[in-house]
Amino acid sequence: MGASAPSGPTGLSGAPRFRAPASSDCPKGAVLRGLASQPLQSLARFRGKTVYGKVRFCLFLCLVLGLPAVRAAADTAGAAVEAGSAADAAAGEAAAKAPDRPLRARTFPDTRRFVWHGAFESGLVIEGLEKELTRRYIRQYLSPGALSWLKTVMVRAEPYLAFVREEIEKRGLPPELVYLPVIESAYLGTAVSRSGAAGLWQFMRNSIAPFGIRVNEWMDERMDFWKATQAALDKLKENYNYFGDWALALAAYNAGLGAVRRIRDSSGINDYWELSERGLLRNETVHYVPKFLAVSFILSRAGRHGLDLGWPDSVEWTRLAPGRSVDLDLLAQAAGIRAQLLRDANRELAYGITPPLPDYMLKVPVRDESALRQALEDGETSLIRYYMHTIHSGDTLSALARHYGVSVDLISQANPSVEPRFLRIGERILIPALREAAPYEPERNSAGLVFEGNHLVKRGETLWSIALAYDVDPEVLAEVNGMQLNDTLREGRSLKTPIR
Repeated sequence: MGASAPSGPTGLSGAPRFRAPASSDCPKGAVLRGLASQPLQSLARFRGKTVYGKVRFCLFLCLVLGLPAVRAAADTAGAAVEAGSAADAAAGEAAAKAPDRPLRARTFPDTRRFVWHGAFESGLVIEGLEKELTRRYIRQYLSPGALSWLKTVMVRAEPYLAFVREEIEKRGLPPELVYLPVIESAYLGTAVSRSGAAGLWQFMRNSIAPFGIRVNEWMDERMDFWKATQAALDKLKENYNYFGDWALALAAYNAGLGAVRRIRDSSGINDYWELSERGLLRNETVHYVPKFLAVSFILSRAGRHGLDLGWPDSVEWTRLAPGRSVDLDLLAQAAGIRAQLLRDANRELAYGITPPLPDYMLKVPVRDESALRQALEDGETSLIRYYMHTIHSGDTLSALARHYGVSVDLISQANPSVEPRFLRIGERILIPALREAAPYEPERNSAGLVFEGNHLVKRGETLWSIALAYDVDPEVLAEVNGMQLNDTLREGRSLKTPIR
């Protein structure tokens, strides 16, 4: 367990702890308007550590210097602060009276009220900070080791944060959802769980079909931060629209909408916290929402908890369609940008090479879009590496494709004049270098045959009959497949054979 949760302005209820004093005591507007008349000896009194204190101090200096424009602005600022204080006080009183049961209202907050760098001025949208399990996780994450881990995770998140926040704002979702990948993947784009979930938002393969996310030999788009973020937020909004409760929506994201719906329907309880207390949810889901709320509470008030996240530059992203296979390292070199940035932004690519698909979209920084587009349109610059292979007797494109880890179609695209069924000995072909591979040297038996083909045994077949079908000695066929000549063949077994 970590250090105890802080008190004062960082109390666990999430409601603002500061209250405006009565106007008869010390109205803030009057303080601002009266700064110019304060003696110089009161300088230290106005240099507070709070943001309000720093504002007062700056206005004091400007007013003392006699800037007329600032004097006029001070009156306006004072009135605005007084109005804001009254609104904060009203919001705090309303939050204190809020019921424990989550509200079913389906309207989303105006995200302009929230401050991304620092505190969410109105607290978290999703309720549950007062729950004992949430408080326990807050204490745990406030330990020195946990705070150090959180800082590392948020540094790792920097390239993605601006995009995730923009997508959240587009949908009018709770701003704290930007911290959900912290507990899902630690903001690691290539994270894979023990159950096989992958990417920032930890999608399982059986849940990606509705979102157009693809997994193939070229890429795993669960690791595409753009597609996965949009899909995850759409899924969360769908969950909320179904349950009318954000805690249940998050539980459904963790355990599956169907599973939570069945528990809700069978129990007649539409409250996440009550379902948790009764032990109706699985243990991981019981801890999921409190853990998320604890992390959101701390990171949304990072400075107040001694966590200096700085003010990193936001990366603005856009997408380009290469339309062909392109090596990211060569593309970055041609465009004069850092290759690692392209790789980090396109973690879904298995080899760091874009697939030969017209609809694949490459994520690139907006500031580098022009240079990258120019490099892609330059027909004189090769943007993919190749192996050179000289055809020998027995070579086939399928065998070469298996050895070099590419598809036959990709080899054919690189060699449009080559006829796959009629390779000429001595002919040189290009093979895209998607991975490191040694030169191709097929294993040959004493007869010089290449056993790169496969044959599925059918009912009634024997090594003798298969040897006849492939014009190969039966003993050689048996030896290559680790069998005795008279062994019984099982239907469906795969045998190595020469390629016909």
